[in-house]
Amino acid sequence: MAAPDQLSPDQSQTADFSNPVRVRAGFSLTFEVPYPTPMLFVVQPVDRLEPTGTRQRIVAERPLGAAEGIHTYTDTHGNRVWRLLAQPGTLTIGHDLIAETTRLPDPVLPHLPKTLVEALPDHTITYLLPSRYVDSDLISAEAWERFGHIQGGWAQVQAISDHLFDECVYGYGSTSATTARQALDSKRAVCRDFAHMGVAFCRALNIPARYVCGYMPDIDIAPDPVPMDFHAWFEAFLDGQWRTFDARHNKPRAGRILIAQGRDASDVAFTTTFGSAKLTHMKVWADETSFDMTLDTPPNPRIF
Repeated sequence: MAAPDQLSPDQSQTADFSNPVRVRAGFSLTFEVPYPTPMLFVVQPVDRLEPTGTRQRIVAERPLGAAEGIHTYTDTHGNRVWRLLAQPGTLTIGHDLIAETTRLPDPVLPHLPKTLVEALPDHTITYLLPSRYVDSDLISAEAWERFGHIQGGWAQVQAISDHLFDECVYGYGSTSATTARQALDSKRAVCRDFAHMGVAFCRALNIPARYVCGYMPDIDIAPDPVPMDFHAWFEAFLDGQWRTFDARHNKPRAGRILIAQGRDASDVAFTTTFGSAKLTHMKVWADETSFDMTLDTPPNPRIF
C-alpha cells in the first residue's frame, strides 16, 4: 500500500482550499480468523479532485498491522480496495492518516435546479436505479406524494432530509441487511439507514443519488462523548455536481473525509469476508490537528 508523506508538485498545484483544516483520522480492527479467509477492506481515503476544486488531499498516511504491504486496487466507483488472504489466528489491521480539506461547512445551494433524466450524464444513470439496500421502487408512490410538488432539485432533496430527520429516531435496531424501506417502516435508524433512505427517496424522484462513507470529526461543534465510528451520508447529483446531504444530522458540517462512494453500503462495506472472521475489536478516530503535526507526533491519547 502506498504511503506518501506529501502530495507531488503537480497535485499540490491543484489544491484549492478555502480556510483549510487538517484532520488526523484512522482506525484499527481486530479479527479472530479460524481458517484461511479472503477479505476485502474499503477503508483508505484518497485525494479527491473535482471540477469545483480539491475536496480533500492526503498529506501523510501509514498502514497499521496487516495493512503493511497489502495488495490494493481501485474499483469501478473510484474507491481504494485492500485485498488479502487472512491466515488463522488474530488479525489486526488499520490505517493512520493526516488529511486536509476545507473548514467551511457543507455548501447550501437552495436554488439549484433539478436536471431532466434525458439530460443527465451517462455515468449518473446507475444511481437512479434500485440497488441491494436502496429499494427505491418500493417507495416511489410515497416519494411523489410527499415531495413531488416541490419545485427545484435542492429543495426536493432538502425536504427529504428534513422529513427523515424529523420522522426517524437515531438509534440501533437495524441490521446489516436492513433496506431503506424497512428503515422507513421502523422509524429507527443509524447513519447507514439515514443515508439509504435519503438515496432511495432521491432515486424515486429521478434524482441520481449515491451512498458515501467516511470520517466526520467534531469540528467547530461541541465534542460528542460517544466513541467515534465511521459515518455515512449521501450525495445527490444537482446542477452537474455531486452535492452533500446528511439526514442523520441535517445541518452543514465541516471536515468530512470521504473514504468511499457507491450505490449503497454493499459497495463500500469497510470489510467483506469470504468465509468466517469474527470482529472482536474496533477503534476509529478523527480529530482536528495542527498543521505542524506529523504521523510521528503522539496522537490524541484516546486514539491508541
